[in-house]
Amino acid sequence: MRAAAGAAGVSWWTQLAERLARADEEKSPTKSPASSQGKRPRSVIMLWLQGGPSQLETFDPHPGGKIGGQTKAIATAAEGVQLAEFYPQLADQMKDVALVRSVVSKEGDHERATYQGKTGYRPDPTLIHPSLGAILCHQLQDNVEIPRHISIFPGQWGARGGYLGDQFDAFRTDDPVGPVPDVRPLVPDARFQARMSDLQKVVEPAFARGRLKNLDQNKTLHATSIRNAERMMSSDQLKAFDVMQAPKALRDEFGDSRFGRGCLAAGRLIEVGVRCVEVTLPGWDTHAANYEGQRTQANQLDPAFAALLRYLKERELLDETIVICGGEFGRTPRINDLGGRDHWPHGFSIALAGGGIAGGRVVGETSPDPKGLEKPDTADVAEPVTVADIHATILHQLGVAYGVEHLTPIGRPMKFSDGKVIERLL
Repeated sequence: MRAAAGAAGVSWWTQLAERLARADEEKSPTKSPASSQGKRPRSVIMLWLQGGPSQLETFDPHPGGKIGGQTKAIATAAEGVQLAEFYPQLADQMKDVALVRSVVSKEGDHERATYQGKTGYRPDPTLIHPSLGAILCHQLQDNVEIPRHISIFPGQWGARGGYLGDQFDAFRTDDPVGPVPDVRPLVPDARFQARMSDLQKVVEPAFARGRLKNLDQNKTLHATSIRNAERMMSSDQLKAFDVMQAPKALRDEFGDSRFGRGCLAAGRLIEVGVRCVEVTLPGWDTHAANYEGQRTQANQLDPAFAALLRYLKERELLDETIVICGGEFGRTPRINDLGGRDHWPHGFSIALAGGGIAGGRVVGETSPDPKGLEKPDTADVAEPVTVADIHATILHQLGVAYGVEHLTPIGRPMKFSDGKVIERLL
């Protein structure tokens, strides 16, 4: 029930902060983001490639050069844009996909870089920042009966609500081969309702008589948690998790893998109104046998990513949904003695699609003969883009005033992002 409360959407911002946010939007010279069909983006799907995918074996191949290794490149539907040879299905969808090939970061550790990738900020020992999905659910209200922020196959470092509160943590679930576990009553409906009534008779008076000392029922979200959990348990929207209800031909398009099923579930969840879905594909940390490892991962990512874009487009949801695909960092230009590539935050790639993002476009460039070959930890990119810039661009497209300062529970003013919008992506 605690996880279901993550969909609560309870706002604790002060009236002053809300007025400032509205004032900032009114003063902004930037037009409201919208797609070519005039629809405002409303949702995000994050395909999180846990472990750090190699940019050279995915979105930024350099075949035949000093850093390209064995990987060949293939042409795509977007003129002049190439992908690594492992992505033929995604290549057909590249008119809808933009690539940022010059993302730079100072975080080369998995945990720290994951935190930055999901929040847009480097870790701070004095504060936990909210993830992208938490911000969207806090800022954009919905009337959805199931959690609005969902993580499928959550990794070790999940998407959290941070200083916005635990109610904005992602609802965590596993392989969507069947209904979500633990959300159906184990007793007949009449007995279940009697139990809920008894629970209220026990807990409510305890709050009223002050037996739960120093606790405020509203601040603990006790009533909200119960109400949202009960509403979720009886909702038909839960069927969106169950991909086995989809036609077999559709399931086959996404590939016979856990990740493929997760991407299909993500599309179905967006269709019923969920705000943000994160699907994790682990296994990208290829310190040895990089070529083979990246090819194996692509066998799952390529059909699933391409099918997800088709699914959204066929249902006229791609204009309303931003799809982002990437990991915590990239891999080194140099191939090590084990045939692997090590951690490389100094020029890696992220793919974005939908939601008014200009498909078929490439931002930034990496050198085919980078300084990093001789001087590790040296960036050598044109048009460097920060992780914060990616977050600012997505929030801007969704109509969130990302640069407005809000107060944390201890009164500290914080912005949702301190990055800049990447205008070339729009």
